[in-house]
Amino acid sequence: MSRIGRMPITVPAGVEVNLDGSHITVKGPKGTLERDLHPAMIVEIDAGVISVKRPNDDKENRSLHGLTRSLINNMVVGVTEGYKKELDVNGVGYRAQKDGNKLVMNLGYSHPVTMEEIDGISIEVPSNNKIIISGIDKQKVGQFASEVRGKRPPEPYKGKGIKYVDEVIKRKEGKTGK
Repeated sequence: MSRIGRMPITVPAGVEVNLDGSHITVKGPKGTLERDLHPAMIVEIDAGVISVKRPNDDKENRSLHGLTRSLINNMVVGVTEGYKKELDVNGVGYRAQKDGNKLVMNLGYSHPVTMEEIDGISIEVPSNNKIIISGIDKQKVGQFASEVRGKRPPEPYKGKGIKYVDEVIKRKEGKTGK
């Protein structure tokens, strides 16, 4: 039995979960999320508790069991608390600023790098070297944060670039003269 898949999901107060075949809709104080689940998985909702079961122990069903439970749990957490990724911008002259619904970054290139906010994502820039990306969909938040980081990933010699706040950069020594 899957350790993650067999854990029940408690639905907090103020969250409404609707199941229509293999389509699940989760409404909460922060918004609404919808997802199509694999039709083989058995999802049951009983008195504020969601449980995911699998029909048999085939390899595909075992692998989908924990995944389905995690996807539903991420939806419930997203509509109640939301998700947030924080990025640091390190480097001389590197900075970020918000211009309307665009993120404008100076990253050592000959031109500023701009990125548009997408639906369901909000960008905050509390200081020149900090970017906060938040939203209710965990996948969208992580993907957008990854795209922002990809504009100038941190380099191992001086640590310049955009990195996650909790990311540790393995540093290299560089050349040494005799």
